[in-house]
Amino acid sequence: MARRSLGRRFGWLWAAYAVSAYGSGLALGAFPLMAVLVLGAGPAKVSALSAVGPAMGALIALPLGPWVEYRRRRPVMISMDLARFAVLMTVPVAYAFGRLSFAQLLVVSAVVATAKIAFNAAAGAYLKALVRPRDLLVANARFESTNWSSIAVGPPLGGAAIGVFGPVISVVADALSYLLSALGITAIRGQEERPRRTESSRIRAGDLLDGWRHILAHPGLRALYANTLLVNGLISATEPLLAVLLLRQLGFPPWQYGLAFAAPCVGGLVGSRLARRVVTRYGQDRVLHAAGMLRAVWLIGLAFIRPGLIGLVTVIAVEFAIIVNMSLFSPVLATYRLEHTPKDRIARTLSAWSIGSGLSIALFTALGGLLADATSPRTALTAAGVLVLASPLLLLRHRENFARVPEPELPAANSQPQAAVVPRS
Repeated sequence: MARRSLGRRFGWLWAAYAVSAYGSGLALGAFPLMAVLVLGAGPAKVSALSAVGPAMGALIALPLGPWVEYRRRRPVMISMDLARFAVLMTVPVAYAFGRLSFAQLLVVSAVVATAKIAFNAAAGAYLKALVRPRDLLVANARFESTNWSSIAVGPPLGGAAIGVFGPVISVVADALSYLLSALGITAIRGQEERPRRTESSRIRAGDLLDGWRHILAHPGLRALYANTLLVNGLISATEPLLAVLLLRQLGFPPWQYGLAFAAPCVGGLVGSRLARRVVTRYGQDRVLHAAGMLRAVWLIGLAFIRPGLIGLVTVIAVEFAIIVNMSLFSPVLATYRLEHTPKDRIARTLSAWSIGSGLSIALFTALGGLLADATSPRTALTAAGVLVLASPLLLLRHRENFARVPEPELPAANSQPQAAVVPRS
């Protein structure tokens, strides 16, 4: 089957996303790694680094949804890429002068999280202007595939580079990737119409909650949102716990730590490439229901990691099973969310979704770190694996809503083309 062309401008957007995704893949886990190896941080501090920064970023980003809604998308995306480039470059500079601190890593993490939310809201809204509605699942699946391939390739290369050039080299690569992404987005040609407002350009207090109002009023989105907050929060909470368990307690070298997270990402290529075919054969509702449940049942396996080859194989097998189902679920969710969100509310909805996800990840990560500090990382991993088994209950009663056809939209005075979320950048 020939690859479907989505146009030259989509090609530039995809290329910009790909270069930043591969840069982020190289730096995956770089901050926890530096906290452990350079600053000597324990489980509580490592978890705080993964929790406080994104939580601060989510709170700072609260007004960004309405702000993005009424601005041209490309300048917002370029500005957020340049902001991430600038703030990340402060890390190698501080390290070179022996001034790197835990507080600086927290601030950088918060700025990067804020910029990511604004970028994804703008990029999601911009995507719909570039592709036809019937191609949205294809576009989202391509972003998802790129995301997982970058994670598969990036961490082993990043781990090898850290071994040769030092602990901040992957952060430098990540910063430069955002600069290249900004250049790629700049290369997209075509006039972008400025979104219109019928009232003052000042953001109203009610605008800040519009995204959540839409999500909570829609039965299908509400169920998916609650499920996603729980699953993503608990899965993300295991990352710093695994960093401490594998690197400090079980003595895994950095390259094995990178391999443990990179090899399973092949499953992301499998799931994302199957998304369109599986939806065509079984329907959107069945895929959301089945993959949404199956991505949650494997996490408990991380509680049984042992030293040596057996432990490495255990991590890879568990992560592979999770990622196959996540990569199948995510592009279908992104497409469903777009189809059931009005055009004049998409940026606010995407921002609300990202902010809620960031706060959920921060909360569960912080709780996981506190539990690990009071007991052990293995106990905290066990608790996360048990709790996530409750997440399928949030989907069981709403399968009929996942098959609901969205109502036709009426044109609004301040509406503009908008779209599904770009998975990450």
